[in-house]
Amino acid sequence: MLSKFVAASALGALVAIVAPAQAEEAGKQRFTHEGYTYVYQVKDTKAGQVISGRRFPDAVAFNLSIKNGKVSGVSGGQSVAFKVDEARGAAAN
Repeated sequence: MLSKFVAASALGALVAIVAPAQAEEAGKQRFTHEGYTYVYQVKDTKAGQVISGRRFPDAVAFNLSIKNGKVSGVSGGQSVAFKVDEARGAAAN
């Protein structure tokens, strides 16, 4: 079971993949979920995509990698791992 924080990170991964909104800062994107604003960058690498950014107002960092339909990384100091499809499911709820 995903905690609210990890679920929000999953949603962040989904938004970054499916329909990111452009932020005021060049090259950064943002979305708001449950009162938190996530500001992040998506970079394409040879191995897949890397999403890195911060959750505000508390400035908690997250770094996620997307490869072969799976997301893994660190969010708020906690390891996270889930399938991209699970993030899409979280967005529907």
